[in-house]
Amino acid sequence: MQIIKMAKADTGKVNSLLALGDLLENNEPEQAILYNRQAAELSQRLNYEKGIISSYRNLAYVFTQQSKYDSMLYYSKLVYDMAEKKQDVYNMGISLFNMGEGYKFLGDYEKSIDHTFRAIKILEGKGYTTIEPNLYSGLQSTYYKLKQYDKSVEYGIKGIELARAYKTEGVLMVLLENMGHCYTDMKQFVKAGQHYDEAITLARKNNNKFVENICFQGKVDIALYEKKYGDIKSFSERTLQLSQETEDAAGICISYHNLALYHLLTNDFNRAYGQAMTALKMARDNKLIEYEARTLGQLVLITAAKQDIPEALNLSRQFYDLYGKIFTDGVAQKDAEMRTRFETEKKETQIILQQAQLKQKSTINYFLIAGTIGLLFISLLTYRNYKHHRKLQQAKIDDLEKEKLLTATEAVLKGEAQERSRLAKDLHDGLGGMLSGIKHSLSSMKENLIMTPDNAQAFERSIDMLNSSINEMRRVAHNMMPEMLVKYGLDTALKEFCNEITASGATNVNYQAIEMENADINQMVSVTVYRIAQELVNNAIKHGKPKEVLVQLHLHRQEKLLALTVEDDGTGLDIQSLHESQGMGWKNIQSRVDFLKGKLDVQSLPGSGTSVMIEINI
Repeated sequence: MQIIKMAKADTGKVNSLLALGDLLENNEPEQAILYNRQAAELSQRLNYEKGIISSYRNLAYVFTQQSKYDSMLYYSKLVYDMAEKKQDVYNMGISLFNMGEGYKFLGDYEKSIDHTFRAIKILEGKGYTTIEPNLYSGLQSTYYKLKQYDKSVEYGIKGIELARAYKTEGVLMVLLENMGHCYTDMKQFVKAGQHYDEAITLARKNNNKFVENICFQGKVDIALYEKKYGDIKSFSERTLQLSQETEDAAGICISYHNLALYHLLTNDFNRAYGQAMTALKMARDNKLIEYEARTLGQLVLITAAKQDIPEALNLSRQFYDLYGKIFTDGVAQKDAEMRTRFETEKKETQIILQQAQLKQKSTINYFLIAGTIGLLFISLLTYRNYKHHRKLQQAKIDDLEKEKLLTATEAVLKGEAQERSRLAKDLHDGLGGMLSGIKHSLSSMKENLIMTPDNAQAFERSIDMLNSSINEMRRVAHNMMPEMLVKYGLDTALKEFCNEITASGATNVNYQAIEMENADINQMVSVTVYRIAQELVNNAIKHGKPKEVLVQLHLHRQEKLLALTVEDDGTGLDIQSLHESQGMGWKNIQSRVDFLKGKLDVQSLPGSGTSVMIEINI
C-alpha cells in the first residue's frame, strides 16, 4: 500500500492499482471500487485509454457482485462508447455482453437478449476462444429466466465443456451454479446438488464468496423440497455470513427470508416474525421490490399462524398493492417503444434517401435555370420534367411515411397485445395462485383456532375481503386478455362480452353473428376487432345513454370481408365534432382500423342514435 502511494504517477502505478482491485473485488468490494476509481482518474490524467477501459470494466464487475445493476450498466456503456470509437472489437463485445447480463438481472429480458446476440455477432469467429464459455453462460441463464429449461441445459452443457477445455474455472463455477438452478426447477434434485457442490468447491478454491453464496441459496431450495429443515437453517446462516462479508443487500434479504421460513416450518412464530421483518426492512431500504413482495407474502402466513388476524389482513393489502405495482408500472410502454424503434428503422432510412434525391435534383435544376438565354427553352422543359418527377418522388415519400406509420402502429398493437397477455397470465397464475394459497391456509387454520366471537367475525371479514381481492384480480386479468378470445375465437368472445354488459344492467346489448361458424381469423385481427367493438360499445353507453345496442359481426366469405356494425338508439352525436375530437377513445378506434387497412363509416344525427360500420379485408 505505502509503495503504491509513493510510486511515480505513470502507467505502472495504474496497472498496480488495477491489480489490487482485481485481488480484492470478490472479498472487499468497497476497497476494490476505491482502487479502480483511482486507476481511472490517473489514467485520464495520463490519457491512458487502456487503463480507463480496464478500470471501468472492473467497476462494472464489482457493482454486479453488489447487485447495483444501474451502476454496472453505466460503466459498461462507457466502455462500449470508448471501444466503438477505436473499433476495439474485443471490448465492444465484452461490454455488450455485460450490459446484456445487467438487463437480465433487472428483468428486462428483451434488452438482455438483444445485447447478448449483438455481442455474439461481434465476437464469434474472431479468435476469442476463451470468451465463448461466457457467451454460452449468458444464453444459459437467459433461457433459464424465460423458463425454457431444455435450451438452458443445452447451452449450459456446451459452456461447461468449453470451460473445462480452456480451464477457465471462473466461468465454469458460474455455469455449474446456473445448471444447479435449472435442475432444481426441473425437480432433478440429485443433479442440482451435484452441480452446486462442484461449484462450491471451485468457489472456495478461487475465494469467490459471491458464487458460493448463490449455490448455498440454491441448496436451501433443495432442502425445502426434500423437507430437510435443519439444512435450511445451516445453509441460510452460511449465506447470511457470506452476504454480510460481501455487502450483498439482496443476499442478506434472502438469508433472513429463509431463516424466517425455517422458524415458520418449526412453529417458532415469534422468531420467524422477527427474521421476516428484518428481511422486509432490508428490502425496502435497498428498493428490492420483488423481495419486499415475497417477504410480505411470508409475513401474512406468519401473522395468521400467530392468530393476529388484523395484522395479517393489513399485510395482505400491502402485498396486493405492491404486486399490482410490479405488474403494471410502465412495462407495456417500454415494450412498444422498443418494437417500434426496430420496425421503423428501415423505413426511416428509405425516406432519408428519397429526400436526399429531391434535394440533389433541386440543385441541378437551379443551375439549369440560371443558364444562358439561348438555352431558355431547354431549361423550361427540364424544369417541367423536374416538377413532374418531384411529384412522383414526393408521392413515394408519402407512401413510405404512411407505411412507416402503419408499421409503427402494428408494432405498438402487437406489443400491447403480447404485454396484456403476459400480464394477464402473471396476474392469474402468479398472484391469483398466491392469494388462493393464502386463503386456503387461513381457512385450514380456522379449524384449529379458538377465537372469541369478535375475532371470529373479524376472521370471516378477512376471508370475505380476500375473496373480493381474488375476484377483482381475475376481473382485471380477464379485461387485459379475455380467455374466451384466446381459446374460442372472436365470435364467442364478443358474444360473452355483450352478455356481460347486459347482465351488468348498463344497457341491453344484442349480438348477431352471420356466417361466423368455423371462421378462421388471424389472432391479431381478432384481438384488434374485439378491442374496437369494446371501445364502440363503451362509447355508446358513456355518451349516448341508449336503451338498446346492436353488435353485428358478418363474415362475407366470397369477398373475404369481415364487417363489424355497432348501432344504438341513444342521443346521437355530431359527426363533424367527432372527427375533430381529441379524445383517446376515438383516436384508438381510428388507429386500429387504419392498422387493419379497413373502412370506417359513421352515420348519426343528434337525437337519432348512432351507427358505426367497419369493413376489413381478411
